[in-house]
Amino acid sequence: MAAYMYYSSESSDSENTAETSSLDFSYLMLDTDSLVVHLRNSIREQHMQQRCALQNTSSKTSRRKGASNEGESGGGGGGGGGSGEHGEGDEDRLADATYDTVTRKLLLQHNMLLTLPFEITRFSSLVSLDLSNNNLTHVNDFLLQLPELQTVYLQNNNLGDDGLPKELSTLTRLRELNLSGNKLTLFPSQLCEAVSLRYLYLGGNQITEILPEIKALQSLQVLHLGGNQLETVPDELGELHQLGALILCDNRLRRLPRVISSLTRLRSLLLHKNNLCCLPVGLVKLRGLMELSLRDNPLVTRFVNSCARELMYNPPSLLELAARVIKLKRVEYTSRDLPRNLVGYLSHGQRCVNPQCKGMYFTSCVEHIKFVDFCGMYRVPLMHYLCSSRCSSKTPDYYRALSESDSEEDEPSARMKRVLLG
Repeated sequence: MAAYMYYSSESSDSENTAETSSLDFSYLMLDTDSLVVHLRNSIREQHMQQRCALQNTSSKTSRRKGASNEGESGGGGGGGGGSGEHGEGDEDRLADATYDTVTRKLLLQHNMLLTLPFEITRFSSLVSLDLSNNNLTHVNDFLLQLPELQTVYLQNNNLGDDGLPKELSTLTRLRELNLSGNKLTLFPSQLCEAVSLRYLYLGGNQITEILPEIKALQSLQVLHLGGNQLETVPDELGELHQLGALILCDNRLRRLPRVISSLTRLRSLLLHKNNLCCLPVGLVKLRGLMELSLRDNPLVTRFVNSCARELMYNPPSLLELAARVIKLKRVEYTSRDLPRNLVGYLSHGQRCVNPQCKGMYFTSCVEHIKFVDFCGMYRVPLMHYLCSSRCSSKTPDYYRALSESDSEEDEPSARMKRVLLG
Protein backbone atom coordinates (compact mmCIF):
# COMPACT_ATOMS: atom_id res chain seq x y z
CA MET A 1 0.00 0.00 0.00
CA ALA A 2 2.81 2.42 0.81
CA ALA A 3 4.28 1.91 -2.65
CA TYR A 4 1.09 2.97 -4.39
CA MET A 5 0.77 6.00 -2.13
CA TYR A 6 4.25 6.96 -3.25
CA TYR A 7 3.21 6.98 -6.89
CA SER A 8 0.06 8.97 -6.33
CA SER A 9 1.98 11.65 -4.45
CA GLU A 10 4.70 11.72 -7.09
CA SER A 11 2.20 12.13 -9.89
CA SER A 12 0.05 14.79 -8.26
CA ASP A 13 -0.32 17.91 -10.33
CA SER A 14 1.86 20.35 -8.46
CA GLU A 15 0.84 23.19 -10.72
CA ASN A 16 -2.73 23.10 -9.41
CA THR A 17 -3.29 25.48 -6.50
CA ALA A 18 -6.18 26.51 -4.29
CA GLU A 19 -6.95 29.39 -6.66
CA THR A 20 -7.52 27.05 -9.60
CA SER A 21 -11.14 27.25 -10.74
CA SER A 22 -12.80 23.83 -10.72
CA LEU A 23 -16.21 22.53 -11.68
CA ASP A 24 -17.38 19.44 -9.77
CA PHE A 25 -20.12 17.22 -11.23
CA SER A 26 -18.88 13.99 -9.66
CA TYR A 27 -21.10 11.37 -7.97
CA LEU A 28 -24.28 12.76 -9.57
CA MET A 29 -25.04 9.64 -11.65
CA LEU A 30 -25.30 11.77 -14.80
CA ASP A 31 -25.68 10.29 -18.27
CA THR A 32 -24.33 12.12 -21.31
CA ASP A 33 -27.52 14.10 -22.04
CA SER A 34 -27.86 15.23 -18.44
CA LEU A 35 -24.23 16.32 -18.41
CA VAL A 36 -24.80 18.47 -21.49
CA VAL A 37 -27.53 20.40 -19.63
CA HIS A 38 -25.29 20.88 -16.60
CA LEU A 39 -22.38 22.12 -18.70
CA ARG A 40 -24.50 24.59 -20.64
CA ASN A 41 -26.10 25.94 -17.49
CA SER A 42 -22.70 26.35 -15.88
CA ILE A 43 -21.36 28.34 -18.83
CA ARG A 44 -24.48 30.53 -18.88
CA GLU A 45 -24.29 31.19 -15.14
CA GLN A 46 -20.61 31.99 -15.32
CA HIS A 47 -21.12 34.59 -18.05
CA MET A 48 -23.99 36.19 -16.16
CA GLN A 49 -21.71 36.56 -13.15
CA GLN A 50 -18.95 37.99 -15.30
CA ARG A 51 -21.31 40.47 -16.92
CA CYS A 52 -22.58 41.65 -13.55
CA ALA A 53 -19.05 42.00 -12.24
CA LEU A 54 -17.94 44.01 -15.26
CA GLN A 55 -21.00 46.25 -15.13
CA ASN A 56 -20.32 46.99 -11.46
CA THR A 57 -16.71 47.75 -12.25
CA SER A 58 -17.72 49.97 -15.17
CA SER A 59 -20.24 51.95 -13.12
CA LYS A 60 -17.72 52.50 -10.32
CA THR A 61 -15.15 53.69 -12.84
CA SER A 62 -17.68 56.05 -14.43
CA ARG A 63 -18.59 57.55 -11.06
CA ARG A 64 -14.93 58.13 -10.23
CA LYS A 65 -14.29 59.75 -13.59
CA GLY A 66 -17.45 61.88 -13.27
CA ALA A 67 -16.39 63.16 -9.86
CA SER A 68 -12.95 63.93 -11.21
CA ASN A 69 -14.28 65.72 -14.25
CA GLU A 70 -16.56 67.97 -12.16
CA GLY A 71 -13.45 69.44 -10.59
CA GLU A 72 -11.83 70.13 -13.96
CA SER A 73 -12.98 72.96 -16.21
CA GLY A 74 -13.89 71.80 -19.72
CA GLY A 75 -13.20 68.18 -18.84
CA GLY A 76 -16.78 66.90 -19.03
CA GLY A 77 -16.63 65.92 -22.70
CA GLY A 78 -13.41 63.96 -22.24
CA GLY A 79 -14.85 62.05 -19.26
CA GLY A 80 -17.90 60.95 -21.25
CA GLY A 81 -15.72 59.67 -24.09
CA GLY A 82 -13.58 57.63 -21.71
CA SER A 83 -16.65 55.95 -20.21
CA GLY A 84 -17.91 54.95 -23.64
CA GLU A 85 -14.64 53.34 -24.59
CA HIS A 86 -14.58 51.30 -21.40
CA GLY A 87 -18.08 50.00 -22.10
CA GLU A 88 -17.07 48.79 -25.57
CA GLY A 89 -14.13 46.89 -24.07
CA ASP A 90 -16.45 45.11 -21.65
CA GLU A 91 -18.74 44.03 -24.49
CA ASP A 92 -15.76 42.63 -26.41
CA ARG A 93 -14.76 40.49 -23.43
CA LEU A 94 -18.29 39.05 -23.25
CA ALA A 95 -18.86 38.70 -26.98
CA ASP A 96 -19.10 34.86 -26.98
CA ALA A 97 -21.16 33.48 -24.10
CA THR A 98 -20.84 29.85 -25.26
CA TYR A 99 -17.28 29.31 -23.97
CA ASP A 100 -15.89 28.87 -20.49
CA THR A 101 -12.46 30.44 -20.26
CA VAL A 102 -12.17 30.27 -16.47
CA THR A 103 -12.59 26.62 -15.41
CA ARG A 104 -9.32 24.70 -15.28
CA LYS A 105 -10.43 21.49 -13.54
CA LEU A 106 -13.53 19.54 -14.55
CA LEU A 107 -14.48 16.64 -12.24
CA LEU A 108 -16.87 14.11 -13.80
CA GLN A 109 -15.91 10.90 -12.02
CA HIS A 110 -18.47 8.34 -10.79
CA ASN A 111 -21.23 9.09 -13.26
CA MET A 112 -22.90 7.04 -16.03
CA LEU A 113 -21.25 8.57 -19.07
CA LEU A 114 -21.06 6.40 -22.20
CA THR A 115 -19.52 9.05 -24.45
CA LEU A 116 -17.94 12.48 -24.15
CA PRO A 117 -20.29 15.32 -25.20
CA PHE A 118 -19.24 18.01 -27.67
CA GLU A 119 -19.88 20.65 -25.01
CA ILE A 120 -16.62 19.63 -23.38
CA THR A 121 -14.82 21.62 -26.09
CA ARG A 122 -16.38 24.83 -24.71
CA PHE A 123 -14.00 24.68 -21.75
CA SER A 124 -11.04 26.06 -23.64
CA SER A 125 -8.82 26.64 -20.59
CA LEU A 126 -9.23 23.16 -19.15
CA VAL A 127 -6.04 21.78 -17.61
CA SER A 128 -7.34 18.72 -15.72
CA LEU A 129 -10.18 16.40 -16.73
CA ASP A 130 -11.35 13.54 -14.50
CA LEU A 131 -13.57 10.97 -16.24
CA SER A 132 -12.73 8.02 -14.03
CA ASN A 133 -15.30 5.44 -12.90
CA ASN A 134 -17.79 5.93 -15.71
CA ASN A 135 -19.01 3.60 -18.48
CA LEU A 136 -17.01 5.12 -21.34
CA THR A 137 -16.41 2.75 -24.24
CA HIS A 138 -14.56 5.31 -26.32
CA VAL A 139 -13.17 8.83 -26.07
CA ASN A 140 -13.82 10.73 -29.28
CA ASP A 141 -11.70 13.41 -30.91
CA PHE A 142 -13.40 16.20 -28.95
CA LEU A 143 -10.63 15.74 -26.43
CA LEU A 144 -8.08 16.99 -28.97
CA GLN A 145 -9.75 20.42 -29.01
CA LEU A 146 -8.52 21.09 -25.47
CA PRO A 147 -4.87 22.05 -26.10
CA GLU A 148 -4.22 23.16 -22.49
CA LEU A 149 -4.88 19.70 -21.02
CA GLN A 150 -2.19 18.44 -18.68
CA THR A 151 -3.89 15.62 -16.77
CA VAL A 152 -6.56 13.18 -17.96
CA TYR A 153 -7.99 10.47 -15.71
CA LEU A 154 -9.83 7.67 -17.52
CA GLN A 155 -9.31 4.77 -15.12
CA ASN A 156 -12.05 2.24 -14.42
CA ASN A 157 -14.05 2.61 -17.62
CA ASN A 158 -14.78 0.18 -20.48
CA LEU A 159 -12.25 1.47 -23.00
CA GLY A 160 -11.08 -1.08 -25.56
CA ASP A 161 -8.26 -1.00 -28.09
CA ASP A 162 -10.22 1.35 -30.38
CA GLY A 163 -11.47 3.51 -27.53
CA LEU A 164 -8.96 6.36 -27.78
CA PRO A 165 -8.45 9.10 -30.38
CA LYS A 166 -6.29 7.93 -33.27
CA GLU A 167 -3.65 10.52 -32.49
CA LEU A 168 -2.60 12.51 -29.44
CA SER A 169 0.16 14.67 -30.88
CA THR A 170 -1.96 17.84 -30.56
CA LEU A 171 -2.02 17.50 -26.75
CA THR A 172 1.45 18.95 -26.43
CA ARG A 173 1.08 19.73 -22.71
CA LEU A 174 -0.28 16.38 -21.58
CA ARG A 175 1.85 15.21 -18.66
CA GLU A 176 -0.31 12.63 -16.85
CA LEU A 177 -2.65 10.00 -18.32
CA ASN A 178 -4.39 7.27 -16.34
CA LEU A 179 -5.93 4.40 -18.33
CA SER A 180 -5.81 1.75 -15.61
CA GLY A 181 -8.72 -0.64 -15.12
CA ASN A 182 -9.98 -0.70 -18.70
CA LYS A 183 -10.15 -3.41 -21.40
CA LEU A 184 -7.02 -2.72 -23.40
CA THR A 185 -5.26 -5.73 -24.90
CA LEU A 186 -2.74 -3.72 -26.92
CA PHE A 187 -0.40 -0.93 -25.90
CA PRO A 188 -2.03 2.12 -27.57
CA SER A 189 0.44 3.23 -30.24
CA GLN A 190 -0.87 6.82 -30.17
CA LEU A 191 0.45 7.21 -26.64
CA CYS A 192 3.95 7.32 -28.08
CA GLU A 193 2.99 10.64 -29.76
CA ALA A 194 2.35 12.32 -26.41
CA VAL A 195 6.04 13.00 -25.86
CA SER A 196 5.41 15.38 -22.93
CA LEU A 197 3.99 12.57 -20.77
CA ARG A 198 5.61 12.17 -17.35
CA TYR A 199 3.18 9.78 -15.68
CA LEU A 200 1.50 6.94 -17.57
CA TYR A 201 -0.77 4.41 -15.87
CA LEU A 202 -1.93 1.33 -17.79
CA GLY A 203 -2.38 -1.13 -14.93
CA GLY A 204 -5.27 -3.57 -14.67
CA ASN A 205 -5.76 -4.17 -18.41
CA GLN A 206 -4.94 -7.21 -20.56
CA ILE A 207 -1.96 -5.79 -22.46
CA THR A 208 0.30 -8.51 -23.85
CA GLU A 209 3.27 -6.47 -25.10
CA ILE A 210 4.93 -3.08 -24.90
CA LEU A 211 5.66 -1.38 -28.20
CA PRO A 212 9.31 -0.53 -28.96
CA GLU A 213 8.08 2.96 -29.90
CA ILE A 214 7.73 3.67 -26.19
CA LYS A 215 11.29 4.97 -26.34
CA ALA A 216 9.83 8.23 -27.73
CA LEU A 217 8.47 9.07 -24.24
CA GLN A 218 11.73 10.54 -23.03
CA SER A 219 10.05 12.63 -20.29
CA LEU A 220 8.39 9.62 -18.64
CA GLN A 221 9.03 9.39 -14.90
CA VAL A 222 6.44 6.82 -13.77
CA LEU A 223 5.30 3.87 -15.88
CA HIS A 224 2.62 1.61 -14.38
CA LEU A 225 1.97 -1.63 -16.27
CA GLY A 226 1.05 -3.88 -13.36
CA GLY A 227 -1.83 -6.32 -13.65
CA ASN A 228 -1.49 -7.09 -17.35
CA GLN A 229 -0.39 -10.15 -19.35
CA LEU A 230 3.15 -9.16 -20.31
CA GLU A 231 5.55 -12.01 -20.98
CA THR A 232 8.47 -9.90 -22.20
CA VAL A 233 9.77 -6.36 -21.87
CA PRO A 234 11.40 -4.69 -24.92
CA ASP A 235 14.99 -3.45 -24.80
CA GLU A 236 13.73 0.02 -25.72
CA LEU A 237 12.44 0.38 -22.18
CA GLY A 238 16.04 0.93 -21.13
CA GLU A 239 16.11 4.16 -23.15
CA LEU A 240 13.65 5.92 -20.81
CA HIS A 241 16.42 7.56 -18.82
CA GLN A 242 14.12 9.80 -16.75
CA LEU A 243 12.16 6.84 -15.37
CA GLY A 244 12.03 6.84 -11.58
CA ALA A 245 9.33 4.23 -10.95
CA LEU A 246 8.62 1.12 -13.00
CA ILE A 247 5.69 -1.09 -12.01
CA LEU A 248 5.58 -4.48 -13.75
CA CYS A 249 3.97 -6.52 -10.98
CA ASP A 250 1.26 -9.13 -11.56
CA ASN A 251 2.29 -10.08 -15.09
CA ARG A 252 3.83 -13.18 -16.68
CA LEU A 253 7.44 -12.08 -16.97
CA ARG A 254 10.07 -14.80 -16.84
CA ARG A 255 13.07 -12.50 -17.05
CA LEU A 256 14.04 -8.88 -17.56
CA PRO A 257 16.33 -7.51 -20.26
CA ARG A 258 19.79 -6.36 -19.26
CA VAL A 259 18.97 -2.82 -20.41
CA ILE A 260 16.97 -2.31 -17.21
CA SER A 261 20.32 -1.55 -15.59
CA SER A 262 20.55 1.52 -17.87
CA LEU A 263 17.74 3.20 -15.93
CA THR A 264 20.10 5.07 -13.62
CA ARG A 265 17.33 7.27 -12.15
CA LEU A 266 15.19 4.30 -11.13
CA ARG A 267 14.14 4.50 -7.47
CA SER A 268 11.36 1.92 -7.27
CA LEU A 269 10.95 -1.33 -9.18
CA LEU A 270 7.91 -3.51 -8.47
CA LEU A 271 8.19 -7.04 -9.89
CA HIS A 272 6.05 -9.12 -7.52
CA LYS A 273 3.64 -11.77 -8.84
CA ASN A 274 5.57 -12.72 -11.96
CA ASN A 275 7.44 -15.84 -13.10
CA LEU A 276 10.94 -14.45 -12.64
CA CYS A 277 13.70 -16.95 -11.99
CA CYS A 278 16.52 -14.38 -11.92
CA LEU A 279 17.36 -10.72 -12.38
CA PRO A 280 19.92 -8.94 -14.58
CA VAL A 281 23.21 -8.65 -12.72
CA GLY A 282 23.47 -4.93 -13.52
CA LEU A 283 20.45 -4.28 -11.32
CA VAL A 284 22.58 -4.19 -8.17
CA LYS A 285 24.58 -1.29 -9.60
CA LEU A 286 21.57 1.02 -9.74
CA ARG A 287 22.68 3.27 -6.90
CA GLY A 288 19.40 5.19 -6.77
CA LEU A 289 17.20 2.10 -6.41
CA MET A 290 15.41 2.37 -3.07
CA GLU A 291 12.65 -0.20 -3.35
CA LEU A 292 12.55 -3.60 -5.02
CA SER A 293 9.52 -5.88 -4.70
CA LEU A 294 10.08 -9.55 -5.62
CA ARG A 295 7.51 -11.55 -3.66
CA ASP A 296 5.54 -14.33 -5.35
CA ASN A 297 8.23 -15.10 -7.92
CA PRO A 298 10.00 -18.44 -8.40
CA LEU A 299 13.32 -16.75 -7.64
CA VAL A 300 12.27 -16.40 -4.01
CA THR A 301 11.86 -20.18 -3.68
CA ARG A 302 14.24 -23.04 -4.45
CA PHE A 303 14.44 -22.79 -8.21
CA VAL A 304 18.04 -23.26 -9.26
CA ASN A 305 17.78 -26.76 -10.70
CA SER A 306 14.69 -26.08 -12.79
CA CYS A 307 15.98 -22.74 -14.01
CA ALA A 308 19.45 -24.02 -14.86
CA ARG A 309 18.01 -26.57 -17.28
CA GLU A 310 16.57 -23.74 -19.35
CA LEU A 311 19.87 -21.92 -19.78
CA MET A 312 21.17 -22.41 -23.30
CA TYR A 313 24.46 -21.54 -24.92
CA ASN A 314 24.47 -20.46 -28.56
CA PRO A 315 27.82 -21.13 -30.28
CA PRO A 316 29.41 -17.90 -31.51
CA SER A 317 29.22 -17.05 -35.19
CA LEU A 318 32.27 -16.49 -37.41
CA LEU A 319 31.52 -12.77 -37.20
CA GLU A 320 31.66 -12.86 -33.42
CA LEU A 321 34.80 -15.00 -33.34
CA ALA A 322 36.56 -12.54 -35.64
CA ALA A 323 35.36 -9.58 -33.56
CA ARG A 324 36.63 -11.23 -30.36
CA VAL A 325 40.06 -11.70 -31.89
CA ILE A 326 40.18 -8.06 -33.03
CA LYS A 327 39.29 -6.81 -29.55
CA LEU A 328 41.40 -9.23 -27.52
CA LYS A 329 44.47 -8.81 -29.76
CA ARG A 330 43.86 -5.06 -29.89
CA VAL A 331 44.03 -4.97 -33.66
CA GLU A 332 43.96 -1.35 -34.76
CA TYR A 333 41.32 -0.22 -37.24
CA THR A 334 39.53 2.97 -38.32
CA SER A 335 36.15 3.76 -39.80
CA ARG A 336 37.85 3.84 -43.21
CA ASP A 337 38.99 0.23 -42.88
CA LEU A 338 35.59 -1.32 -42.12
CA PRO A 339 31.96 -0.80 -43.11
CA ARG A 340 29.91 1.28 -40.71
CA ASN A 341 27.84 -1.70 -39.50
CA LEU A 342 30.98 -3.62 -38.50
CA VAL A 343 32.40 -0.61 -36.68
CA GLY A 344 29.16 -0.37 -34.75
CA TYR A 345 29.22 -4.09 -34.02
CA LEU A 346 32.76 -3.90 -32.64
CA SER A 347 31.79 -1.03 -30.35
CA HIS A 348 29.19 -3.16 -28.54
CA GLY A 349 31.49 -5.81 -27.14
CA GLN A 350 30.94 -6.90 -23.52
CA ARG A 351 33.56 -8.13 -21.07
CA CYS A 352 33.00 -11.48 -19.43
CA VAL A 353 31.89 -10.95 -15.83
CA ASN A 354 34.02 -13.84 -14.61
CA PRO A 355 36.90 -12.05 -12.79
CA GLN A 356 39.23 -14.92 -13.70
CA CYS A 357 38.59 -14.45 -17.42
CA LYS A 358 39.58 -11.65 -19.78
CA GLY A 359 37.27 -12.78 -22.58
CA MET A 360 34.64 -10.84 -24.52
CA TYR A 361 31.31 -11.55 -26.19
CA PHE A 362 29.03 -9.68 -28.58
CA THR A 363 25.80 -11.58 -29.22
CA SER A 364 26.59 -15.16 -28.14
CA CYS A 365 27.06 -15.68 -24.43
CA VAL A 366 26.57 -18.17 -21.64
CA GLU A 367 23.89 -17.41 -19.08
CA HIS A 368 24.68 -18.26 -15.50
CA ILE A 369 23.09 -17.58 -12.12
CA LYS A 370 24.90 -15.87 -9.27
CA PHE A 371 23.55 -15.07 -5.80
CA VAL A 372 23.93 -11.58 -4.35
CA ASP A 373 23.05 -10.54 -0.81
CA PHE A 374 20.40 -7.85 -0.41
CA CYS A 375 20.00 -6.02 2.89
CA GLY A 376 22.26 -8.61 4.51
CA MET A 377 19.31 -11.01 4.83
CA TYR A 378 18.25 -12.36 1.45
CA ARG A 379 20.26 -13.92 -1.35
CA VAL A 380 18.75 -12.86 -4.65
CA PRO A 381 19.67 -14.74 -7.86
CA LEU A 382 21.03 -12.52 -10.61
CA MET A 383 21.77 -13.44 -14.20
CA HIS A 384 25.42 -13.38 -15.30
CA TYR A 385 26.49 -13.34 -18.94
CA LEU A 386 29.79 -15.09 -19.68
CA CYS A 387 31.88 -15.25 -22.81
CA SER A 388 32.35 -19.00 -22.96
CA SER A 389 30.96 -22.28 -21.70
CA ARG A 390 34.34 -22.89 -20.07
CA CYS A 391 33.62 -20.02 -17.67
CA SER A 392 30.56 -21.85 -16.35
CA SER A 393 32.37 -25.16 -15.84
CA LYS A 394 33.53 -24.07 -12.39
CA THR A 395 31.91 -25.74 -9.42
CA PRO A 396 28.86 -24.06 -7.89
CA ASP A 397 30.95 -23.40 -4.77
CA TYR A 398 33.12 -21.06 -6.81
CA TYR A 399 30.17 -18.80 -7.60
CA ARG A 400 28.88 -18.95 -4.07
CA ALA A 401 32.28 -17.91 -2.76
CA LEU A 402 32.43 -15.17 -5.36
CA SER A 403 29.04 -13.81 -4.33
CA GLU A 404 30.08 -13.74 -0.68
CA SER A 405 33.22 -11.75 -1.47
CA ASP A 406 31.66 -9.16 -3.75
CA SER A 407 33.50 -5.90 -4.09
CA GLU A 408 32.14 -2.78 -2.44
CA GLU A 409 31.01 -1.52 -5.82
CA ASP A 410 28.65 -4.47 -6.27
CA GLU A 411 27.33 -4.55 -2.71
CA PRO A 412 23.79 -3.07 -2.68
CA SER A 413 22.95 -3.46 0.99
CA ALA A 414 24.30 -0.03 1.91
CA ARG A 415 21.92 1.75 -0.45
CA MET A 416 18.90 -0.53 -0.93
CA LYS A 417 16.22 0.51 1.57
CA ARG A 418 13.54 -2.12 1.02
CA VAL A 419 13.54 -5.50 -0.64
CA LEU A 420 10.10 -7.07 -0.45
CA LEU A 421 10.32 -10.83 -0.82
CA GLY A 422 7.29 -11.93 1.13
